[in-house]
Amino acid sequence: MKVVIADDYQNCARRLKCFSYLKDHDVTLYVEPAKSEKELIERFIQADVIVIVRERIRITQTILEALPKLKLISLVGRHSKMIDFEACTKLGIPVAHGVGSSPLAPAELTLALIFAARRNVVLEASRMQAGQFPITLSHRIHGSTLGIFGLGVIGEIVAKSAQAIGMQIVVWGRKASLDKAKSLGYGVADSKESFFSSADVISLHLRYSKETQGIVHESDLALMKPTALIVNTARAELIASGALENALNLGRPGFAAVDVYENEPILDGKHPLLKMPNVICMPHLGWADHDTFEMYFGEAFEQVHLFANNLPLRLANPDVLNK
Repeated sequence: MKVVIADDYQNCARRLKCFSYLKDHDVTLYVEPAKSEKELIERFIQADVIVIVRERIRITQTILEALPKLKLISLVGRHSKMIDFEACTKLGIPVAHGVGSSPLAPAELTLALIFAARRNVVLEASRMQAGQFPITLSHRIHGSTLGIFGLGVIGEIVAKSAQAIGMQIVVWGRKASLDKAKSLGYGVADSKESFFSSADVISLHLRYSKETQGIVHESDLALMKPTALIVNTARAELIASGALENALNLGRPGFAAVDVYENEPILDGKHPLLKMPNVICMPHLGWADHDTFEMYFGEAFEQVHLFANNLPLRLANPDVLNK
């Protein structure tokens, strides 16, 4: 079969051990994002199978109807809000998905960003490379307060690691998070207002949904200390649109570190946060390590192998079987 892998930003799929699942197929791989829907269709027009990396591209009914040869979509990851599953089912196109998850990789990046931002690592490394004299004082991490907004699996790993290096943990979120925090011996904020006003560092670890979209308002950020840091490795949409940029310009909080944006990827340096010296911006790489990619891509490639051999799949749209 002709297999097209879309948006492999790291250009790594062929180097993964799991790529052996595709050894009997004609594989085309794209690294750069398509610039238009027309270009996307041109890339997919001959494909029997397309492998989509999480939520990097949107698959609409219009695109699907332009791909008469398409027999399978295999998703790298468990979920995608970018695929029209109803249209896939209507057109008889199965969508296979993964089941694995890797909380360790995003938790590690969160901790790395906390260290880098609080100790001015990026700023001073850049200044030294430019031959400039160091001019900043950083903030001690030990003894400071880390606010965890959403104590799920990732948030718990971050909290446990931060506590081990001497940070005080305070939690806010839904009742399940607060109950979990109490059982683990962490502090629980009296209110959302006290949570934002008391923490030296706040890290967001909420699932994105209609309920959590924009759950962090500009008024919440305005309560933070001028020396405080907010870290977001979850979803950009958890913070109301434009609120973080406005709050940083007003000086509360004083710092931010992110690897998520409302529209990704960020190309040509065109994002207001990139112009702020008090912000560390990374591409959306919280999940991107070798072990995670072997698992996620391995699941996607395995589904292609199973499909080619007429074996059962993990389907995100099981009703397609009726077609």
